[in-house]
Amino acid sequence: MQYKILDKTSVISYLLGIEDVVKFFEDDDLEASEIGDGNLNFVYIVSSKKDPSKSLIVKQAVPYLRCVGEEFPLGRQRMTYEIRALEQFKQIAPSFIPNLYHTSEEMSVVVMQYLGDHQILRYDLIDKKYFSNFADHISTYLANTLFLTSSLHLSSKEKRELIDKFNSNTELCKLTEDFVFTFAFMQNETNNIETIKQNQPLANQIFNDNEFKTKVLELKYKFMTQNDALLHGDLHTGSIMLNSDETYVIDPEFAFVGPFGFDIGALIANMVSAYVHHKIVTKDQEYQIWLLQTIKDILNQFETKFLDLWDSQKNSALLVDNYIDKDYLKEYQKAFVKNIIQDSIGFAGCKLARRIFGVAGVIEIRGIEDKELKIQAQNMIFDIAKQFVIYHNNINNIDEIISTIKDKTIVL
Repeated sequence: MQYKILDKTSVISYLLGIEDVVKFFEDDDLEASEIGDGNLNFVYIVSSKKDPSKSLIVKQAVPYLRCVGEEFPLGRQRMTYEIRALEQFKQIAPSFIPNLYHTSEEMSVVVMQYLGDHQILRYDLIDKKYFSNFADHISTYLANTLFLTSSLHLSSKEKRELIDKFNSNTELCKLTEDFVFTFAFMQNETNNIETIKQNQPLANQIFNDNEFKTKVLELKYKFMTQNDALLHGDLHTGSIMLNSDETYVIDPEFAFVGPFGFDIGALIANMVSAYVHHKIVTKDQEYQIWLLQTIKDILNQFETKFLDLWDSQKNSALLVDNYIDKDYLKEYQKAFVKNIIQDSIGFAGCKLARRIFGVAGVIEIRGIEDKELKIQAQNMIFDIAKQFVIYHNNINNIDEIISTIKDKTIVL
């Protein structure tokens, strides 16, 4: 089908030509409304008029940046990689990906399950909600998606085919290179000028901290060159929807084959931002303890689950069964996963720091209304971020990560 941009009317006509969608809605009359609040794409909810709970989500990429408009062109092929990632992740982590009813790379469209009984994690963390299953769910997702798309599991042929399938997602990788690793740490027109004016001393500190920026370059180079595993590419708390029983990961338009630690780091950065918010704004100590324990549980459980998957693997692009003594292999595996955790903390530092003055802030920090509290939170964020970026290679265990967060958020 030739590409055309859908609206609230044409999206219904489009869906009525899809067999699985017609079967889902049966003979119901449909209505559509736009619900997207993201930066890149248009998102519609299409519902039965007589039973609004019977709904599907339709997401379409348009050839520009949605939050800016047509004056900022952006190739709609980003949806191609989102579709491919959703389909790939659905195979290897099915419990954590919404059901897919239709995908079309030609139309840059995906039609998927409506998660009406789930909430966006970012806002739930601000609202101090507890999720006892979250660490287990997200660590399982991370272990499965990272291990099962890596050379630790795939054959050499399968891995190279995976790289070919995803690593032309050049526009969105370039956005990450610019906005996560570069522009937020220098004078640049894309930065949030108002936020910089409110905390000019910190802006000057960041823009002139060459030790920090040198370490960022090292991490940026890893992002640009390491083809470890298929990544979501933008795994923040706004890309996770959950309730007490289920966790879903959405919006993988930034998907590409990159370094193991990047997705983990993105998630940890957002959890740290939530922790700082409650340290400064609500001062809820019980919830702070839960957030730190959740960070610790995610990392510990990821490590265990990743190694368990590796233990059950016989042959792969990297290893052939009986190649190496089991005791030596165990030591190699432990060091390997330790390196993943170290890298993830370095990437977490970049993600934390870039949210302070960069184009895309996070509401739990940039949305703090009291100016003095916001400055205090920003300063804490950078103290943690700098420690993470500069010293991530010195981390020996996960307790040290938690200690760093606590030590850099002491309120005097």
